[in-house]
Amino acid sequence: MPQEKSPPAEASRTGVIRETDAEALSLARRLLRGAPYGALGVIEPENGYPSVSRALIATDPCGAPVILVSQLSGHTNALKADPRASLLVGEPGKGDPLAHPRLTVQCRAGTIPPDAPDYGAIRKRFLARHPKAELYVDFPDFRFIRLSPLAASLNGGFGRAYRLTADDLLIDSPASRELAQMEGDAIAHMNGEHGDAIAAYAKAFAGEASGSWHMTGIDACGFEIASGDRLHRVEFDAPLASAGQLRGILVAMAKRARAIN
Repeated sequence: MPQEKSPPAEASRTGVIRETDAEALSLARRLLRGAPYGALGVIEPENGYPSVSRALIATDPCGAPVILVSQLSGHTNALKADPRASLLVGEPGKGDPLAHPRLTVQCRAGTIPPDAPDYGAIRKRFLARHPKAELYVDFPDFRFIRLSPLAASLNGGFGRAYRLTADDLLIDSPASRELAQMEGDAIAHMNGEHGDAIAAYAKAFAGEASGSWHMTGIDACGFEIASGDRLHRVEFDAPLASAGQLRGILVAMAKRARAIN
């Protein structure tokens, strides 16, 4: 398993790698947890060269990226032979693509079998984010693969480079398991009864003034909202310590969003 290496001494002296702060952590988590897709790098077993493809992404309740792949695809076979992978997320945006934040995560891939305890929750989370995958998710040759983070490199724009650990990216909360069990009901309630609050979240926290927004995922650190192909991650100010805090947090955020708007 590859280990995170310390930045070279020269890089430290010149300040190329910055000290990881709360702002960098928040950006990295939003990039990873809010990415609808990413560039997946694997190692070709035939020749040892890297190979990169695009993959749809969701996250499990602990924040690890999850992909849905056919057992017949080249990158699936590569991950079977060597589970080391790299995932790049971050939208280029307008202008210079290098001026926009991006996150590269070193991962270890592992198949999630259908009888895994969290398979049902992961399937629901993936389909909530990618409803068109309903057409093939249950095909016999398709499997979910978890890309467990090992280390990461964040580039927040020119002169803003950081090194991160797996702990910086993953969700460590006692509320995670209970939230995963109630997530579907909570999302259905928000989408069915509180569309106005979701629209306020979109405008205040994502800068989106138009669109038909709905919630697609909730975990102990935040939630995702989507409208068509647009997807945004909204982080809580602090991770939830218990699932019982969820309603109060969402109500408080709705009040704050309306005040901002």
